[in-house]
Amino acid sequence: MIPSAIELLAPAKNLDCGIAAVNHGADAVYIGGPLFSARAAAANSLADIERLVAHAHAFRARVYVALNTLLEDDELDRAVSLCHRLYELGADALIIQDVGLLECDLPPIPLHASTQMNNRTVEKVRFLEQVGFAQVVLARELSLTEIRAIREATTVPLEFFVHGALCVSYSGQCYFSEVVAGRSANRGQCAQFCRHRFDLRDREGLLVAADRYLLSLKDLDLSGHLASLIDVGIRSFKIEGRLKGAHYVKNVTAAYRLALDTILEARTDLVPASSGHCRFGFTPDPSRSFSRGATDFFVTGHSTTVAEIRTPKSIGKHIGRVVAIGPKTFTLSGKEPISNGDGLCFFDRDQNLVGLRVNRAEGRVIHAKDDLVPRGLTVGTDIFRNVDVAFNKLLERSTLSRTIALNMTLTEYDGGLQLTLLDEDGISSTTTIAVTREEAAKSGSIVSMAQRQLAKSGGTIFSVREVVVALSPDLFVPAALLNELRRQAFAAHLAIRLAAYPRETRPFIPTELPWPAVTGDYRDQITNTKALAFYRRHGVADLDPSRLQTDSVRECVLMTSKYCLRRQLGMCGGRHHHGRPAAEPLVLADRTGSYLVRFDCDRCEMTVVRRGKK
Repeated sequence: MIPSAIELLAPAKNLDCGIAAVNHGADAVYIGGPLFSARAAAANSLADIERLVAHAHAFRARVYVALNTLLEDDELDRAVSLCHRLYELGADALIIQDVGLLECDLPPIPLHASTQMNNRTVEKVRFLEQVGFAQVVLARELSLTEIRAIREATTVPLEFFVHGALCVSYSGQCYFSEVVAGRSANRGQCAQFCRHRFDLRDREGLLVAADRYLLSLKDLDLSGHLASLIDVGIRSFKIEGRLKGAHYVKNVTAAYRLALDTILEARTDLVPASSGHCRFGFTPDPSRSFSRGATDFFVTGHSTTVAEIRTPKSIGKHIGRVVAIGPKTFTLSGKEPISNGDGLCFFDRDQNLVGLRVNRAEGRVIHAKDDLVPRGLTVGTDIFRNVDVAFNKLLERSTLSRTIALNMTLTEYDGGLQLTLLDEDGISSTTTIAVTREEAAKSGSIVSMAQRQLAKSGGTIFSVREVVVALSPDLFVPAALLNELRRQAFAAHLAIRLAAYPRETRPFIPTELPWPAVTGDYRDQITNTKALAFYRRHGVADLDPSRLQTDSVRECVLMTSKYCLRRQLGMCGGRHHHGRPAAEPLVLADRTGSYLVRFDCDRCEMTVVRRGKK
């Protein structure tokens, strides 16, 4: 049986983040190009993508370029041209959302179905496989049982988010920004209404929750479910974070690299999807990077409190409780070291987040800035750290934590020396250097000296496991010459590795397989004539223009979510926290307007509908 390759897929805001991801164990990196990415604030030049491709391919890691926005007719030609250019630069796949691209002349590059395509049913994923997608990014809301059902009905590689920020709506099905602010999330311009403060009232105006971030979810953390996800068919484990910095990428990628390696080492049916081995100069801990608190969402079934309604900001790691308060200091329980300059935070009695900076730490005794104890701090208050100065310094120093193992053999030939390298992937190279033969003052010293000089690999992507020296014992070779031979050999071997990279090509062949539905509306995201042609090609005859645009639909559903406010607030029995009946529909209100909240208990879904401006 051929072992299954397990892929750790990390985000890249830019070239530096992409290189950091590869260096800290990513088997693949996803990055936005110069245009048409679902993170408009994370665009990258073609030159930077080319440099990232070269660095990744040295480790046999892949680069996926996100081209996952909806396109207008006048953008299609530029998008197709960009696809060809990315293929020429060596990108391994394109992550797309707009099916209009499938009606265009694309290069033979594998296509991945973005999670923005709303991939959460057996029928949808089967269609995407049959129509030609090389990988499908599943909806984050799926449970292990639902993933298993999709796996049993398909063979396409399945990708699943395991860490990072969560959209409250099914991905691709949120129209809040588009309808209310004129900024389409499906075109990379999400205004993040889910991170707003809201009031929640019932139909009769009775206040249920006041001034809380009722749609702001915690961050996903499935690090404890990786083995189960493998067992139900996931082969690509995706970390969210294309707007996050390099510290986050290093820390979270390293954490999941170690977790997956532990599983892979215990199983002969699994292998990593790229090459190399990582050693880190820090202990990875995702809670020390940006974190709103952790949730496993719905992977094991219904979850109660998946939102952090008190704040949308990072609260970080819990480090202790206040045990004493003095005139200018406070003292914490616990043993977590605290550094000058750390950022701490806590929730006051009104459940508002309060931040403070450590001016000076004396063990567990904290002097805040200006020696002012923050208002609202009391004995027993939980303290969190959302800026960890010492840990960030370790991350800053962590650069190349990953190397390719190889063996060296040094032999003679007429006129010089030759150094043969054989790496962990079975790739071999031989480099020669001319030598004027001289006899050594001490016979036999060449072996130990050559082994010592050739084993030095600092500053390269290689680590030397073994050096075999087969030279005449009376030969003298200057150390400088051996060093030069080693440098030339590493450069030549890297070039050969890149030339031997096993790139996959996959021409897209149009089909006429039936789409899972026979009618279309605005939720099918048809924004250009090519997409319209795709749906017609696949048997969708009822494409009434009055249903295809959000602004032409009365009471347009702004978002559909598996997250449930009833469940979050303990109202599943139809009662709110005061124990009084809550007349439905409930009404969410913020500074932009008021919105109806409706519940479909049979499907366990919640929808939010535009009600009208205040």
